[in-house]
Amino acid sequence: MNSNKKVACPLDCYDACQAENNDGIIKGSNEDITNKKLCVNFASLLKENNLKSAKYKNEDISLEKALDILEEKLKSTEAEKSIYYNGSGNLGLMQSAPKNFFTQYGSALTKGSLCDGGGGAGIEASRGAVINPSIDKLLDADVIIVWGRNFSVTSSHLYNKVKDKTFITIDPITTPIAKKSELHMKVNPKTDYELALFLTRLAFMNRAEDEEFLEEYTEGSDWFFDIAKNRPLVSYEATTGVSLDEAYKLFDMVEGKSVAIMLGLGVQKYLEGSQITRCIDGFAAYMGYHNPNTAGGLWYLSDSGYGYDKQFAIKGKNKKIAVPEVDFGNYELSFIQGANPVVSAPNTQAVIDGLKKSFVVFFGTTYNDTCEYADLIIPSCSFLSKKDVRLSYGNRHKSLSYIQKDKEEGTISEYELASYLIEKFDYQLLCSEDEAFEYYKDKEVEYPTLETFEFIEDIEVEPLYKDKTEDNFYLITAKSKSSLNSQFKIDNNVYLHESTGYSNGDIVKISSKYGEAQFTVSLSNDIKESCAFFFAGNKNTNYLTPNKEDEDSNSAMFQEVLINIELS
Repeated sequence: MNSNKKVACPLDCYDACQAENNDGIIKGSNEDITNKKLCVNFASLLKENNLKSAKYKNEDISLEKALDILEEKLKSTEAEKSIYYNGSGNLGLMQSAPKNFFTQYGSALTKGSLCDGGGGAGIEASRGAVINPSIDKLLDADVIIVWGRNFSVTSSHLYNKVKDKTFITIDPITTPIAKKSELHMKVNPKTDYELALFLTRLAFMNRAEDEEFLEEYTEGSDWFFDIAKNRPLVSYEATTGVSLDEAYKLFDMVEGKSVAIMLGLGVQKYLEGSQITRCIDGFAAYMGYHNPNTAGGLWYLSDSGYGYDKQFAIKGKNKKIAVPEVDFGNYELSFIQGANPVVSAPNTQAVIDGLKKSFVVFFGTTYNDTCEYADLIIPSCSFLSKKDVRLSYGNRHKSLSYIQKDKEEGTISEYELASYLIEKFDYQLLCSEDEAFEYYKDKEVEYPTLETFEFIEDIEVEPLYKDKTEDNFYLITAKSKSSLNSQFKIDNNVYLHESTGYSNGDIVKISSKYGEAQFTVSLSNDIKESCAFFFAGNKNTNYLTPNKEDEDSNSAMFQEVLINIELS
């Protein structure tokens, strides 16, 4: 084992915490974002019961036998009748090694995202790349607008660095950060782009736009404003649920201040997610918040790998399937790595039906819901037993992980599995593990500053409120402090406002045109009256969501749905 005691949190969250092994106890490092503290989820990860034995048809077998079965199955299956499906259970860069094998083998691969794809496409269209500003620009900002993001929960370490600043929250849910904010705009779901246009129009009316920035750094601002002024203010008030008084209060709070916008996933979980995000980013540009010479900016889920060469990538002509539309039933062999599509992918029933028709191989560290449908389970070794590098998508932080303990007998790392299969099939070898690790560790990226911001010039968004009635609800999801996606302590309740007439503990059937499921009601006046709220990882929510791709990024659009509720 290496004498270096650094450990990187591999979990799918913004901060990419750096920890250290102090005599067998993992503690937060004093470096950068982490500031000596571990979040609840990292602490939960350290207590996980990892898989210790391979399984075939629910019977324990040796790792060697499992690898033989996998090799035999791959050799007896036509490559195009297999799919490689990779999740985000571990975001370490070294985890991508198996994709190299399956690319050379010829499996179908996925494209798009279950998470941030639409928003990323929108930001890239306006700015050329999805790159967050440096943390210094956030630390130096006076006011932070939290838009569709539960900032104090999803970025707890970063929040602690800025918790004394002035906050404005834009969200249909009264999130923990909304309760800490001086202004909370309870925007109606899927009207965030209208609110951005509303605010842009008011900015022009009050001469609040940054004319110098618009002249030097942008193209198309006149077109954008023309779109914004096409509707009366009262129309914006009616559809967004945000009053003119609230909008003017926002401008009073940001006048003469440097402003940062923390933009979350909630705004873009729709068919036109990229357009919605471009409108919000456009408002930020109209106000001059993207000025490279001042504090502030807009933060989203950045392209954490920007400027890095993928060390295990290899070119192939593989068929690529939009990840929300994957039908495992179309493949004789489904290899699932570090993912739990039974819970995390849209349209749970379709996922289950597909898995039942395929030979499913699960490769991961813990037993999850998808393992219930796996024919073969291969245990990956703990993140404490392999070297890795973790890049943050919330900031520009890099965390390193060195081997802290020997791997459990009967487990195998991602690099080892890929190398084993490549050797058996006589494919092109991977670069060495040390070479890849050292490249990622030592690489210093020079991030570009904004040169030109291109405003969106045409907006075609079909609002959900056109089909909204008194009898149906918007579906809203957000992450919980005590869980991460489908990991750790899961809350399977549906949260409703008390005005809905339901009672705590009621068992209800919730349905959409995609499916139905039962839930237990928990009442909370933090929920907007028109919404049904579910924490991410709820095992039943995705029975209700569409397994269709958005318009621009081949990504999921979980909230593009209205749901009905009735007592069960």
